[in-house]
Amino acid sequence: MSRHNLENYREKVLEGSVIVTLLSLGAGPMVAQLVNVMYSVLNSFWLVLYDQLTVAVPRQVFPVQMLFGALNSLVSTAGAAFVSQYMGAGMYREVKRESSRILTASLIIGVSVATLFLALRDYIFTYIVATPPEIRDEVMRYTLVSGFNIILSSISMSLSLVINSIGETRLPSLINIASVTVNTVLDPVFILGIGFVPRFGAMGAALTDTIGLSLSIIGLYTLIKRRIPEAMPSLVLDFPREWLVKVLRIGGPVTLSMSTNSLAFIIQQRMVNEFGVLVTTAYSIGMIVLDLADGIMWGLLGSIAIIVGQSLGAGNIKRAREAAIKGTLFVASIVALGVTVIYPFRLSIISVFTSNPQVQSLSMEFLDTILVGLPFFAMFIAGMNIGRGSGSTLIPTVLGMFRLWALRIALSYLLAFLMGMGPRGLWIGIMLSNVVGGLIMLVWVSLGKWAKPIIKTQGKTPAEP
Repeated sequence: MSRHNLENYREKVLEGSVIVTLLSLGAGPMVAQLVNVMYSVLNSFWLVLYDQLTVAVPRQVFPVQMLFGALNSLVSTAGAAFVSQYMGAGMYREVKRESSRILTASLIIGVSVATLFLALRDYIFTYIVATPPEIRDEVMRYTLVSGFNIILSSISMSLSLVINSIGETRLPSLINIASVTVNTVLDPVFILGIGFVPRFGAMGAALTDTIGLSLSIIGLYTLIKRRIPEAMPSLVLDFPREWLVKVLRIGGPVTLSMSTNSLAFIIQQRMVNEFGVLVTTAYSIGMIVLDLADGIMWGLLGSIAIIVGQSLGAGNIKRAREAAIKGTLFVASIVALGVTVIYPFRLSIISVFTSNPQVQSLSMEFLDTILVGLPFFAMFIAGMNIGRGSGSTLIPTVLGMFRLWALRIALSYLLAFLMGMGPRGLWIGIMLSNVVGGLIMLVWVSLGKWAKPIIKTQGKTPAEP
């Protein structure tokens, strides 16, 4: 029965209209992402009620955890390409083998990275990020818990990646929604302190993440066990040299990209922090509004990678290219619509999180500059996912480094500090990096040189095990 299920998933991805398939695969993740966005907004609201400056805490930590988590993208990028393309080729034994390797490698990396993060966090946020002293203690308490969450996130990510790459996106999304719902209910309890629960502040938000991730892992494991047991991963030590070389070739560029991108985001946050806690807070509130505008995008992006990967595995190059181009333009259009809807309400949204007129003005300046470039950012991220689905990750990595370092960081520093434009110079640099990066990525996607499979089918027909 499980083999029949795998074949059904494969047929749904490889047949029918590309846009319909994209929406079918993306419907669950889109809803889940919107729930995540609403959770993030409510999380920020509870933090504001605790202390208006505390809303900036998660944004201080995000780029640092992204840097430490970059190593896991080595496995997840290659693993997504392997599983989706083996699914497309109908090689189901290889799907289970790759699932086990992904889980084991992710767990090893997660434990190692979490240990390093916890050991270095005091130095990082004191001297590198230069977190404003008004929120530093909250950041340290928050990271004490979020460091351990890196391990749970690694496990959850690996299980979700396997299920999504097979073509089942609805049920993992429901599991995600359920875990986020628990987080949403518990957030005010742990942040503000209700009943017998102490008032934890920002640390409370991290504690609810721990509960949510634990529930997600249980749900994803149960889903695989009951619905697709042939893909059930186990802990293994089967990492042959050929596999490691291929993982490094496919995932290495993405890991390098995420590492350098994270460093760029850390430097970006450091530049924001240089202007004081009010600008830091305005930046964090502005990012919340951006999440509302582009939230639906993140649910669709994984679907593009799934269609591209399985189409290439099945030898259907035409469908892979069609999915890439149509998917990129469709996602960019959706984000443009989101920007149009959010724009008139930006001040009202900002006012929910701060009553300080100076912070409100700074947040408005941020959004008026950044929002115009958001659809181009969607094009860029779509191209990154096309690279992951196809296994052609080098060019997107180079483009990503150029976008962040040559455009965003260098230009932002020039405008904000050397030319004396202040925070507005930072916002202009961010906006231009998105516009230019998105247009260049669209050209790369359109050329289609990425459209070739990375797996060896060993002469097997598509449905042969």
